[in-house]
Amino acid sequence: MALLLHRIGRFAYRRAWVVIAAWVLALGGLVGAGIGLGGQLQESYSIPGTESQDAIDQLAAVFPQTAGASAKAVVEAPDGDSVENAPYRDAIEDMESELEDVDGVASVLGPFDEYAGDQVSGDARTAYIQVQFDGQVTDVTDAQIDEVLATGEIGRDAGLEVAFGGEVFQETTFGLTITEAFGVIFAGVVLLITFGSLLSAGMPLLTALVGVGTAFGGISVVAAFATVSSTAPMLAVMIGLAVGIDYALFILSRHRTQLARGMDPEESAAEAVATAGGAVVFAGLTVIIALLGLLVVGIPFLSVMGVGAAFAVLVAVFGATTLLPALLGLAKGRLAPKPGSRAHRRAVASDDSGKRTMGRRWVDTVLKAPVVFVLLVVGLLGAAAIPAASLDLNLPGGQGEEGTSQREAYDMIAEGFGPGYNGPLIVTVDITQTTDIFDDLDAIGDRLAEVDGVAYVGEGLPNETVDTAIIQVIPESAPTDPETKQVVQDIRDLEDDIVDEFGTPIAVTGYTAVSIDISQRLNDALVPFALIVVGLSIILLLIVFRSVFVPIKAALGFLLSAFGAIGLTVAVFQWGWLADLMHIEPGPILSFLPILLMAVLFGLAMDYEVFLVSGMREEFVKTRDPRSSIVHGFQHAARVVTAAALIMFFVFFAFVPEGSGVIKGIAFALAVGVAFDAFLVRMTLVPAAMALAGRGAWWLPKWLARILPDVDIEGEGLRAHLAESEWAAARDADLLAADLLVGDPERPLGPFSLAVPRGGVLVVRGRPADRRLLGATLAGRVLPADGRLAVLGLPLPTDAGAVMRRVAIADTVTDAAAGATAGELVASRVDATRAWYRLDSTRAAVAAALRRVAEARAAAPDPLAWRTRALDPDTPYASLDTLDRVLVAVAAALAERPRAVVVDLDGASSIPERLWPALASLVPADVLLIATTAPDADLEHAPAAFGGRDIRTLDLIARPQEALR
Repeated sequence: MALLLHRIGRFAYRRAWVVIAAWVLALGGLVGAGIGLGGQLQESYSIPGTESQDAIDQLAAVFPQTAGASAKAVVEAPDGDSVENAPYRDAIEDMESELEDVDGVASVLGPFDEYAGDQVSGDARTAYIQVQFDGQVTDVTDAQIDEVLATGEIGRDAGLEVAFGGEVFQETTFGLTITEAFGVIFAGVVLLITFGSLLSAGMPLLTALVGVGTAFGGISVVAAFATVSSTAPMLAVMIGLAVGIDYALFILSRHRTQLARGMDPEESAAEAVATAGGAVVFAGLTVIIALLGLLVVGIPFLSVMGVGAAFAVLVAVFGATTLLPALLGLAKGRLAPKPGSRAHRRAVASDDSGKRTMGRRWVDTVLKAPVVFVLLVVGLLGAAAIPAASLDLNLPGGQGEEGTSQREAYDMIAEGFGPGYNGPLIVTVDITQTTDIFDDLDAIGDRLAEVDGVAYVGEGLPNETVDTAIIQVIPESAPTDPETKQVVQDIRDLEDDIVDEFGTPIAVTGYTAVSIDISQRLNDALVPFALIVVGLSIILLLIVFRSVFVPIKAALGFLLSAFGAIGLTVAVFQWGWLADLMHIEPGPILSFLPILLMAVLFGLAMDYEVFLVSGMREEFVKTRDPRSSIVHGFQHAARVVTAAALIMFFVFFAFVPEGSGVIKGIAFALAVGVAFDAFLVRMTLVPAAMALAGRGAWWLPKWLARILPDVDIEGEGLRAHLAESEWAAARDADLLAADLLVGDPERPLGPFSLAVPRGGVLVVRGRPADRRLLGATLAGRVLPADGRLAVLGLPLPTDAGAVMRRVAIADTVTDAAAGATAGELVASRVDATRAWYRLDSTRAAVAAALRRVAEARAAAPDPLAWRTRALDPDTPYASLDTLDRVLVAVAAALAERPRAVVVDLDGASSIPERLWPALASLVPADVLLIATTAPDADLEHAPAAFGGRDIRTLDLIARPQEALR
């Protein structure tokens, strides 16, 4: 991973304008496609598989006039008067007539109609008109709503107070506001303070904004083909901006530190992407895992939110590892802190320098009494989590914001009729099995009226086909009260008795029932979600840090901060603590807040964990001193983590005082969660717990260490690779080996030390198994057991993939067993390795290869003495003599355009006077030839055949000190 990121960083630095142009094209293309396709955001709170949703779907099929969205026109007569008086009654009936003419309205039921329910209050001062639309809430247009609102003027002209409410007037969309701009400005201020440089501060903001724009464009494209709620891009922007700044901040901080210490800008950018970028990649993976965990909930709109936000995080990771180093390539050395500046002094200060940073002073304080700080943090967060035990989840109850018409209608209904009239329940009755429909419906209505908490039960209303009926049930309590949930459950509990007595199954639906079912589904999914997300991330952190203690401690710390944040949110938003100060109206917690909080906060928490602990791990690998590793990792990452946490806290908290009601709770929970996790858990609990664990913090069972892949997040393998690359570059040679051991580490072959210069030839003599093993090692197919090895300037084993692409093996034994013709053998090599964009003919490549074989034959002495037959593409390979097999196999290998060829000569070594001249003619001078042959092979003719090419011999049977000649 580190090596791959190092190459990506170096490429982006060197090809800055190419990378930037690619990002500009991606941004413009996705945003343009999103606009061009006309994707629209839609709210859809359907939850397949629940009783309320199944009932809605059934009503849409058999009772379409009742399945659509609803609205209420609430009217109130002046104090002391009645809506039944002539001027007011006439105005109400005129409003009904106007509402019936609104496009998309399926039915209107006025308070004085024949089938009206309890639509006039007890004091006759308040009444409401029930409006039913054809489609769902998402189908009602703004124009239709405006027409409905316009009818209110009729009532107002007559002296009535008119307000409109119902589900079509509920604000369910969450849009971006100026608040995000203030958040970005504050982020810029924090970055400026952190780096002390305007240029440096602008880069994380630029990469984050480009990433957010790209992600938003991608979501807009998807919205053209699927239902995407407005919460999805909002969450994607929020989390994408957060992690985009964090990730770029971490890499840029490492880069500037290295520049201050004198590193070359290009090398520093590549190494920063390789080391800090490795932490970014794995931190991003934890965020993506957490967000994709929303898929397990089984609620479509939450799944879309999770996938959209995960895409934004993925884009942020790509931006930090490609766009940022490209920008570094444009800035070159201008990002280096000025000598003598605070940033420069912090960067060059050693761990034991005289003047300690604030981070160093804090970690020293924590390490003086780690037990005290562990108990203190656990106690504080445990106390904050206590209110979470009384968590009450629900969707917005329809009351609306203060000062809106929707809120006025809600209050007028609650005051005139009772709070339950704002959340009526619809009970569907399957009447296909009854013959006494109206009597049975009346009897069922009486049963429903006996349920505790029911204020009113309407008459049963069958549909036109007389197979389904609906009964309206009004609870005594408000839609979001826990008592209403109990009423819904008690009605559902009646179904078995009603089926037994009347043979009529029932179901409960309506907006209130749907909200309750969503809340219950989310509540039930919370624990499985937490287990899946935390479990997968523990495995990921186990791979990253190669420690059992670190991932378990990270997960437990997250749970502390998450439940502490939920508890404080309950205290403020549900219990009403400091509600007036924050302009909050107490009530239930948004049903998807806890699970959304856990997804987003877990990702950010793991970001901070990786950023802090990767530095500790890096130092521990070097020193094996657990305490100094804690100090080193903390003091060098504390400033970055503090800056990132402050940015996130203020960006989230800015939504609380003046944000919309739905967003306030989410923003508050995220802000508090970030503060708890960053400052209490990661920067206090983590160093204290690591100090108590000592060397045990890095313990990993040997059997587990063998199973887990080594991702080298601390860059130790990268540094070894760079050292090997410098060693290889210092010698102008195609092949270098020093104390090389190959084969089984328990019984290796070697050691060998050799150097084959550019354009040279290596001949290896030995037993068949030994020489084939060495040949495969030099070709990158088998990794060395020990020692140092570089082929074509590429060190092994770290560059084994590159070596394999550059070194071809001519295998005469396997090729003979395949039963192919000479032409097919060459063609298979060409087809397997030719780039997709090359249009040259395979037949031409075969002809060229066999032509070279013919030229090599002609170059050998007395060609007619050993050429037994003509060679063409249809000649069976197995029918060729030994030397022809070798030449065809080498020609096929050369068709791959390699820089080196490995061939085992085997039986062909018995004719050295013909073999070596033929090979010298066939293999170009710029291609390294590695030939393995029998122990007693005659090499007398080789020097003359290869002319000026340097020939080195390695004897695998001789003693090591005599092996190389």
